[in-house]
Amino acid sequence: MTADARPRPAPALLRDRVFRHYWSAHVVSLVGDQISLIAVPLLAVLTIGAGAAEMGYLTAAALAPNLFLSLLAGAWVDRRTDKRRVMIVADLGRAALLTVVPVLAFAGVLNLWHLCLLSLAIGTLTVFYEVADGSLFASVVQRPDYIAASSLTNGARAMSFVAGPSVGGVLVQVLTAPFALLADVLSYLGSALLLSRIAAPENAGPTPEGGGLSTGSGLAFIARSVVLRQLLLGVTVINLFNYVFHAMLILYVTTVLGISPGLLGTLLGIASIGGLVGAAVTGPLTRRFGIGPVVVLGYVAFPLPLVLVPLADGSRPMVTGMLLAAEFLSALGVMILDIAVGSLQTAATPVARLSLVKGAQRTVNYGVRPIGALLGGALGELVGVRTTLWIGAVGAVAGVLFVAFSPVPRMRELPDA
Repeated sequence: MTADARPRPAPALLRDRVFRHYWSAHVVSLVGDQISLIAVPLLAVLTIGAGAAEMGYLTAAALAPNLFLSLLAGAWVDRRTDKRRVMIVADLGRAALLTVVPVLAFAGVLNLWHLCLLSLAIGTLTVFYEVADGSLFASVVQRPDYIAASSLTNGARAMSFVAGPSVGGVLVQVLTAPFALLADVLSYLGSALLLSRIAAPENAGPTPEGGGLSTGSGLAFIARSVVLRQLLLGVTVINLFNYVFHAMLILYVTTVLGISPGLLGTLLGIASIGGLVGAAVTGPLTRRFGIGPVVVLGYVAFPLPLVLVPLADGSRPMVTGMLLAAEFLSALGVMILDIAVGSLQTAATPVARLSLVKGAQRTVNYGVRPIGALLGGALGELVGVRTTLWIGAVGAVAGVLFVAFSPVPRMRELPDA
C-alpha cells in the first residue's frame, strides 16, 4: 500500500491474516491481565491484610521496571530483527512467574514481599514486550490504517476491561485470588501461540542516517519534537495522579464503601463497556473534527469522571451508580486518549526508531506510575484514603494544559515522521 492509499475499514483489517493473529494475541493476553489486575490487589487486601502503604509498595513494584529499564530495553530491541520473538519469550516468562503465586499460596507461605518480587519480575518482562510491540504494530499495519488498527487494538483492551474484572471477581470468590491467577497464565500462553503464527517484516539496526541508537537518543528525539514532547508531558501528569488515585481505589471501595469482590468485578466489567464505546467513536470523531481536537478531548474525558468516586455517598444504589458512572465515562475517555495519542505518536516517529522512542516514552510516562503509587500510599496514611482520591482525580486533569497550549489542537491530519 502506498503512503497516500485510502485507509481500510476495521472489518477489512480483520480479514488480513497477519493483523488478525496480532489482534487476537492482544485480546487473550489483555483479558488475562485484567483478571490479574483485580485478583492481585484483592489477594493483598483480603488474604494478606495489606494496608494503604503496602498497597503502594505492591503497585510500585509492578511499575518500577518502566522507570529503570525502558530506555535500555528500547535501545536493545531496536537493534534486533526478531522483535516478535522478544514478545513471545516475555509471554512465556510471565506465564511461568504467575504460576508461582498459587504454589506459594498452597504451601501457606505467600506474603506481601513474594507478591512484590513477582510483580517486579513480571513488570520487567512486560517492558520488553511493550517496547517491541510498537515496532511490530508498524510492521503489520500500513500508515493510513493506524487509527483504524489502533481502534481495534484498543477496542480489544476495552473488551478485556468488560470481561476481565467480571471474570476475575467471580474467580476470586469461587477459587480464591491465588488460583484465579491461573487464568492469566493461560492467556499468556495463548498470546505466545498466536504471535508465533505471525510472519511480518520487521525493522532493526541503525537509523537511516547511519547513526547508532543510544539509550539517550530516544529522549533527545522526543525533546526536539514539540508534538511528541507536549503529548508525553501531558500524559505523564495524568499517569502520576492517576496512580495516586488507583493505589487507593480497591482499598477504598472494599473497606470504606463495603463493596464485595464479586460486585466490584461486575461494576468494573459493566462500566468498561464505555471503553468499547470510546473505541467505536474515536475514528468518526477524528474524521469529523481532526486528530488534534480529539486528543485534547481525551486528556479531559479520561480523568475528570473519576471525581465521582470520592463523591460517592448515600444509599447502596446511589454509591454503586456513582461508581458505575465514574468507571464508564473514564473508560470511554481513556480509549479516546489512547487511540488518538498513540496514532499521533506512531505517525510522528520514524519506523526505525519506534522501539527506542517507545522505550523513552515509557521511561517518563510509566516511570512516574510507581512514584504516583508510592505517593498515593503515603498520602493515604497522612491525609486519609478519600482525600488522596480527590488529589489524584483533580490533579490528573491538569495534564491537558501541556497539550492545549501546543500545536496539537490545530492539527487535523496525522503528521509525517
